[in-house]
Amino acid sequence: MKRKFICFALVLFSISVLPAFSSKEKTSAKDLPERYKKWLEQEVVYIITPKEREVFLQLEGTRERDLFIEAFWKHRDPDSITFENEFKEEHYRRISYANKWLGRGTPTAGWKTQMGRIHIILGAPKFIERYENETEVYPTVVWFYQGMSKYGLPDAFNVVFFKEYGSGDYELYSPLKDGPQKLLIHYFGDPRDYLSAFNQLKNIRPQLAQTSLTLLPGESWHTMTPSMASEILMSNIDMKPQKAVKDDYAEKLLKYKDIIEVEYSANYIDNNNLVSVLQDKSGISFVHYLIEPYKLSINLVEDKYYTTLEISGKISDLKGKIIYQFNKSIPIQFGEEELNKIKTKPFSLQDIFPLVEGNYKFNLLLKNRVSKEFTSFERDLIIPSFQSSAEMTRLILAPHIKNVSSTTSHKPFKVGDVQIYPSPGNEFSVRDKLFIFFQIPGISEEVRENGRLQFIFYKGDQEFRREEREIKSYPQKGQFLEEFSLEHFPPDFYRVEVNVFSNENKIILIEQAYFSISLSELIPRPFIYSELAPSSGDSLTDYILGGQYFNQGIYEKAEYFLEKAHRKKPDSLKFAEGYGRILITKEKFEEAKKILLPFLENPQKDYQFLKLLGQTSQKLSQYEEAIDYFKKYLGHYGTNLEVLNAIGYCYASSGNKEKALEAWEKSLEINPNQEKIKKLVASLKGEK
Repeated sequence: MKRKFICFALVLFSISVLPAFSSKEKTSAKDLPERYKKWLEQEVVYIITPKEREVFLQLEGTRERDLFIEAFWKHRDPDSITFENEFKEEHYRRISYANKWLGRGTPTAGWKTQMGRIHIILGAPKFIERYENETEVYPTVVWFYQGMSKYGLPDAFNVVFFKEYGSGDYELYSPLKDGPQKLLIHYFGDPRDYLSAFNQLKNIRPQLAQTSLTLLPGESWHTMTPSMASEILMSNIDMKPQKAVKDDYAEKLLKYKDIIEVEYSANYIDNNNLVSVLQDKSGISFVHYLIEPYKLSINLVEDKYYTTLEISGKISDLKGKIIYQFNKSIPIQFGEEELNKIKTKPFSLQDIFPLVEGNYKFNLLLKNRVSKEFTSFERDLIIPSFQSSAEMTRLILAPHIKNVSSTTSHKPFKVGDVQIYPSPGNEFSVRDKLFIFFQIPGISEEVRENGRLQFIFYKGDQEFRREEREIKSYPQKGQFLEEFSLEHFPPDFYRVEVNVFSNENKIILIEQAYFSISLSELIPRPFIYSELAPSSGDSLTDYILGGQYFNQGIYEKAEYFLEKAHRKKPDSLKFAEGYGRILITKEKFEEAKKILLPFLENPQKDYQFLKLLGQTSQKLSQYEEAIDYFKKYLGHYGTNLEVLNAIGYCYASSGNKEKALEAWEKSLEINPNQEKIKKLVASLKGEK
């Protein structure tokens, strides 16, 4: 069987902005173990970004630091397919050269000299001009560079070094701070008179005189004043390593280092993403989201291309308590013909789930099991209540929509009979349509009948276009979909603002979104993989909502939805367990036992309900039954301290002290740090 690993770099349109991460207590660089201190303070001191440095100092132990260093180099590797990391090899080659040649004749190590720093950051120059052993000019060296515009540097520029007053290390020369007068041995004029110094140097070394005022070949220097562009160049040189890497991976590694497996830790990739909260006709809110990883790596086995993606989602309240979480494994498989059609397109994974009202943090982690890469995003979510006042959702911008028939399942970004295909980067071509969708679920009848919408497009800070619509012209209450042609929008950056006017002609709601029109006539749109979700009336939706209320301690609503789920599908063990838990919580033990007992009659894949039956029987003082259920539970799942202790309580309550001691002592063997159980054991032994 032939197996081949293939990595497709996908088309990118925008970079998602990640929220700031909370800093842990940092280790001082001087307190690091010697090899990590050397790595941070010497080997990568000129190329590590401030964010990377901050994260590295928050890591603990050899494992975490080694994983970070691996990720550091991996995110600078220009060709991940090859075994070699060309960037890393070149970097250490530059350090070696600097130490061997650029510190000679001085007590300073080569990497610490100004020449060493520039060589490590920029590499070897195209050519070098030397002015050494001169009688009129202090030792001066000019390095010429070319072809670095992709790093935000000029296409051609010089870097000048000189020995101030003819001794010491070569220092970096600044046309503004030093000027040609600092290069001349016999200049006795005004230190601020650049013109006199320039003319004197011009008579000695004309080419060097020009370079002394501007580091940019071809820049006008006839004003005889130092070039400000040269000063900007010098500051940008230090920024070059930061522009060459996206360092978001560092904070992701810090955030997920205790969650993801070791083999994933160094392999963070960026993504585009979009999250929208939309209500369906029943008033239930669904979270629609998409994530587009910057690359999708797949395996080739014989004639099939495949990978498996794993999604882990977590919804937490503002105190960090988990309200809902989900895990999915998604196999992706392509034939060669299908792969050839999509390999130049982004890959968009889209999903949807219901969520009850509240303020939350949404964390999503996506792992590729083939390449051991991961990506993630975090978002704040606000879910309005069913009866909330009029609120406007965020604008969804899309280049394409499609009218589809309604189904019993929910599909991401499908609203009613319209499937929306949003662009997370909000990039459009002049040939695209611009569709704008939003909801106002609680809109009043007065506003619906007499209100209006105003769409204002801004190009930069200037208003570019304005259109208005009557709200009553939209057929579905609270849902708004508008289409605009972009034919007359020149390529640029835009902002669209949607104002909602009341029947009294006052603005009551405002939302805005940014988008861009590309120079490209066609923008590749993604290959979409969608996960379906049950509709609002489905028993699974009721179960999910009930569980979310239960986890927040809102037991009345939890019971309402969990009872609905069980009633719609009474043969579902999962739904019976959910309903049973809320009944036990509300001390309705007889009801809980009644709905769980039927599942004893048939073999099950899940025997968690035995624990629930044990708890209900214990609360009903049916101790023998409770012990029987608890022991059967242990037979399926092995040792469980909570269940062992419950068995002890049941024996003690039924007067069997020896069996109670046996259960509790076994529990203490597993975990001796149970003070309450220790006291119970001591009490029973004292009674003997």
